Formats: sequence, structure tokens, C-alpha cells
Amino acid sequence: MTTDLSIIQLILDASLVVKIVMGLLILASLLSWTLIIIKSGRLKATRRAADEFEEHFWSGISLNTLYDGLAQKPARNGLERIFYDGFHEYKRVAALNSSAHLSVSDAVQRAMRVATAKEMDGLEQNLAFLATVGSTSPYVGLFGTVWGIMNSFISLGKMQQATLAVVAPGIAEALIATAIGLFAAIPAVIAYNRFSDQIERLNVTYDNFREEFTAMLERHTASRGQEA
Repeated sequence: MTTDLSIIQLILDASLVVKIVMGLLILASLLSWTLIIIKSGRLKATRRAADEFEEHFWSGISLNTLYDGLAQKPARNGLERIFYDGFHEYKRVAALNSSAHLSVSDAVQRAMRVATAKEMDGLEQNLAFLATVGSTSPYVGLFGTVWGIMNSFISLGKMQQATLAVVAPGIAEALIATAIGLFAAIPAVIAYNRFSDQIERLNVTYDNFREEFTAMLERHTASRGQEA
């Protein structure tokens, strides 16, 4: 008598608990891959947009011209949003000539910090899900494996004569749960680390731009004060 030990058949013959564990892990893996594809595309687009904006910003274009152009856009993201919010605050504070106690650079920095925080919050969205899948999937798979092996030994204890052919299917189906857990966890961990590094690099880019732009506005404000 031969036993079908194909992976599909082992999954179909698994106990209900092990099947539920496998189903949850497969669902987590599918959701992870969907998120990985979406997040990867968004981060690439964000990096490309940041590089293009910096090149445009340092090309010598008038700040007012750049600001007016961005004002016409229905949505601004990344450095566009940080620049727009900062320059908008600069124009607002600069118009309040009577408010000598209000620091222009502090107001601009505050506006750009808020814009940066909103951008980073959007980029980091759903990263916690990848971290959760990466850290818990092996343990969920291990739970399915332990449960399957436990059932195999319980069944083994009820038999008068046990052979490897009798025990092997139960142990094999249990080990599949661990394999699926690792299959779900490994890509999630790799993607989480990669995305975290890319987001951190974008944050450094945003911080550097914010400091350089603030210094530029301070020089502009100082020159206006000397002319006055």
C-alpha cells in the first residue's frame, strides 16, 4: 500500500487546526506581497520625485515662480510639499512687518517640520504589518507543526503496530506549516528592512533640504533688512 505524500495531498489531509494555520499564513503572505509591490513602487516614485525637485530647485529658478507653479497643483508630495508649506509660511510671516518678535526662520522650520512629519507618516504606513508578519509567522507555523506532530503521536499511541509509513504523513503535513510560515516571514523581513532604509534616506534628504532652504531664506531676509 502506497501513501500519497505530495504537498497538495498532505495539505488536504491535514487536520482542521493545521489547515487554519496554513490558510492564515498563506493569506498573510499574499497581503505582504501585495503591500511589498505597492510600497516598492511608491518609494521609487518618491525618490525619483525628490531628485527631480532638487534638480529643479537648484537650477536657479525663482522661488516665487516655483511656489506659484506648485500652487496650481491639486496635490503636492515629498519635497514639493515641504517647500510649498515652508515658503507659504515665509511669505505669510514676511507680510507681517509689525511682528518683529516673530522669527521668520523658526516659523518656516516649524511649518516644514510638520510637512515632513506628514510625509514620513505616509511613507511608514503599513510597515508595521510587514514587521508583524516577519516576526510572528514562524511561530504561527511552528504552532501548526507542534499541533500536527502531537496529533500524529496521539494516533500512533492507539495503534498496535507503528511503522514509518504510518507516522510520516502526519509529521510531513505538520512540517509544511513551518515551511509556509518561513515563506511568509522571510520576504516580509527583507522588505521591511529595505523599506526602512529607503525611508530613512528620504528623511535625511528632507532634513538636508529643510536646513539648506531655511539658510537661504535667512540670507534673503537679512539682505532685505540691509536694503531697508
